[in-house]
Amino acid sequence: MIDPTIIAQAAAQTVDKIGPGIPLAGAGLGAAIGVGLVGAKAAEAVGRNPGAFGQILTISIIGMALAEAVAIYALIAFFLSRGA
Repeated sequence: MIDPTIIAQAAAQTVDKIGPGIPLAGAGLGAAIGVGLVGAKAAEAVGRNPGAFGQILTISIIGMALAEAVAIYALIAFFLSRGA
């Protein structure tokens, strides 16, 4: 018969190793979806009004940077949690 404490210890070690990576993966996924939506809407906007290309480009770059900031904050938090 397998001792339940051994299973509990193994599960705790696994959670300690992969636990901080789960929020990082979620933040990366969210940032990727956000950047994709911004890019798609910017392309759609340029298709509707080609004359506003410069303004649309500027706004879309700012939107993409804000979406990527979430992933960068999560990456920093991940590295800080691994160092502790």
